[in-house]
Amino acid sequence: MSKDLQKLIRRWTLANAIRHEGTANVNAVVGKLIAERPELKEEIEDLKESVEETVKKVNKLTLDEQRGELEGLGAPERPEREEEEGLPELPDLDKYPTVVTRFAPNPNGPLHLGHVRTALLSHEYARKHDGKFILRFEDTNPANAREEMYDLIRENLKWLGIGWDEEFLQSDRLKTYYKYAEQLLRDENAYICTCKSSEFKKLRDKSKPCPCRELDSREQLERWNGMLEGEFDEGEAVVRIKTDLKLPNPALRDWPALRISTASHPKVGKRYRVWPLYNFSVSIDDHEMKITHVIRGKEHEVNEERQRQLFNHLGWDYPTAVHHGRLSISGVILSKTKVMEGIQEGKFEDYDDVRLGTIAAIRRRGFTPQAIKQSILEIGITPVDSTLSLDTLATENRRIIDDKANRYFFVKNPIELTIQKVPEIEEAKLRLHPNHLERGDRTLPLDRKDNSLIVKIPSKDFSKLSEGKVVRLKDLLNFKLTSRDPPEAEFESFKVADVLKIQWVSAEAIKARVLKPDGTQDEGLSEPEVSKLEPGELIQFERYGFVKLEKIKPEIEAVFTHN
Repeated sequence: MSKDLQKLIRRWTLANAIRHEGTANVNAVVGKLIAERPELKEEIEDLKESVEETVKKVNKLTLDEQRGELEGLGAPERPEREEEEGLPELPDLDKYPTVVTRFAPNPNGPLHLGHVRTALLSHEYARKHDGKFILRFEDTNPANAREEMYDLIRENLKWLGIGWDEEFLQSDRLKTYYKYAEQLLRDENAYICTCKSSEFKKLRDKSKPCPCRELDSREQLERWNGMLEGEFDEGEAVVRIKTDLKLPNPALRDWPALRISTASHPKVGKRYRVWPLYNFSVSIDDHEMKITHVIRGKEHEVNEERQRQLFNHLGWDYPTAVHHGRLSISGVILSKTKVMEGIQEGKFEDYDDVRLGTIAAIRRRGFTPQAIKQSILEIGITPVDSTLSLDTLATENRRIIDDKANRYFFVKNPIELTIQKVPEIEEAKLRLHPNHLERGDRTLPLDRKDNSLIVKIPSKDFSKLSEGKVVRLKDLLNFKLTSRDPPEAEFESFKVADVLKIQWVSAEAIKARVLKPDGTQDEGLSEPEVSKLEPGELIQFERYGFVKLEKIKPEIEAVFTHN
């Protein structure tokens, strides 16, 4: 390790210790180092070992000694930034006896990280104010609603710790929507349009009414009954909401509210042929369900204006709207269209393919609900567009799982190395976790032949070895390479030395495969103790990364979480 890097580690450790009354935190220091020098992620296990050693030394110093040394390194202590605790307060709380929020997913595809922001914020505010949180499936497009998505969405929300007080399916509420459609037609606040869409658009763009708009309510209701009874085919008639045709934005002029669809719906089959469009059903539901605060992305501004127009026609008060910026997730595929097409074409295995940004995929990889929640709540409800990187999510997840995950060895692309003149030792006992002695040890059996020890080490590490240079098999012994071909070495000592430390396996090693986030696989050997674990466990393969076990027998199969 270079002197510059050692100095950087020392500086950040001192700074962290000073900010926390003399006690530095390993994970916090590692996070600062990676943020400043992202390339350090490639050697994160070696980095972490160095940080752990530095933290032990720095934490033994007095606070005054820490301050003095930090100033000497040319990095004056910076006061810790004061941060506002929790989410900002909701507006208009005095207007409502009870806060009621909702999350309204479309069951046309799996939930992904981008959706979770609205769900978490809406749930968090409802719970903060002892209010009500509603789950509402917006499934009024029978052509794309998918049966399996209802349960998958419910399962994802429960895993995230998002519970709901009431649940609604819009497909169960068609008669309610019909009731309000008829009221609007009777009151001449809506009309049935049978114009071709291209002709209507030309008139709308010129702020001129189409002929259908001028028909009286009696004829409108006759057309409505014709829509319900099959006198019109798909695309031949649509219910439009009357608005001011002089509005500057053409999208707000006489927008469509209900249309004909003869597709079969996964919940109600072909029972209905007239289906509400988004802004109509959302408006009716938000009023009837007494939603007080609608938390949504700012890209819904046009939708909100349409909904306000409908609320005005019906004499209702619009709920308080709270907008947040668009949340982009770097490094994963989020688009529902791309996900669904990719699965159909065989490019992706399923909704939990590790290349995706779906909640199912993130869960499969070993990210925790707490890390997702904390990362998104830290972004908060700002109207500014934000980007959440998986590196940021990994930093938060590492903070949560590092203390829980026991340590084991995995050797990628193993090279067999024979170490000669090794004193008599039949097995190695290593700690399950360096910070938890109470968890005990794990045993690694050794492959001995006469006075030699046969081990497997990663080919990447073997390529770094130089003949005559001392290297340490982690937590076992030191050796010097004597030959590259065949790979041979000679025992040096058992004493812990400040040299390159590499993981290893010996007797009874088990074949193991780790699925990486890009869909590729790393193959190698794991120590035999891993076979005693259960699928679903999160562990750390030392100097490799955290993994989530998927299969134990006959071979180990795991998914890479992060470094």
